[in-house]
Amino acid sequence: MDLIRRLFTAALVAGVLSGTAASVVQQATTVPLILEAEKYEVVTPPPATAAAPTTAAPAASHAEGHQHGPVREVGEGVPVTLDEAMQRIGLTIAANLIAGVAYALLLAAAILLAGRPVDARRGLVWGIGGFVAVSLAPSFGLAPELPGMAGAELELRQLWWLSAAAGAGVGIAALAFARNRLVIAVAVLAAALPHLIGAPHPESAEGAVPPELAARFVTASLGSAALFWAILGSVCGWLMSGVVEPAESRPALRVQPGAR
Repeated sequence: MDLIRRLFTAALVAGVLSGTAASVVQQATTVPLILEAEKYEVVTPPPATAAAPTTAAPAASHAEGHQHGPVREVGEGVPVTLDEAMQRIGLTIAANLIAGVAYALLLAAAILLAGRPVDARRGLVWGIGGFVAVSLAPSFGLAPELPGMAGAELELRQLWWLSAAAGAGVGIAALAFARNRLVIAVAVLAAALPHLIGAPHPESAEGAVPPELAARFVTASLGSAALFWAILGSVCGWLMSGVVEPAESRPALRVQPGAR
């Protein structure tokens, strides 16, 4: 019971600290980019036109359709009131806190199952592994996206991200703890398989967001994720330092004289 209590305490503290830090950093890095990208989402409806006669040539109707398509108004942005802004900030913080506690529980459980001694420094290494598995490895196929960017179906992207993150986690665990070369080879193949299959992408990559804005968002997102995982791993390892004891510190069995 004490073990479970310490595990949940470590996960709660690490998740709250990492989620709070990520929220503060995001307000200065990714949130302004998201607000800027939302300006490119404003679409004015096409002007009303008279119905084309049935005897019109197909080519003329096709050209007219292109001429009167939706027009994007760049620079006007979406009006946001103070209440809406505060609601956004609150939802962002709540989402980061929930994600932080959830990831901390997974990380603490993995540390416990590994059975290796841990402290703040070793916890940082665990956090780096979590960052690679959850954020960095999936970004090679599906980079963080801004509003207004073209994307495939959400369900397909979620399924691919889950397989990529799980495969990367298995590969990292095998490289760190496995001794059998066959196990390592299978784990590495599992990590590479989602990337070999390929992430789902839309047929047309056209989007309203400028490429330089999207590139800045990817960099900022990965940077905030790295900070999130570094704090989460370090704090979780520090709080769990007494849960898993090193083998040399465990009391050895004493054999009584004359005992068989």
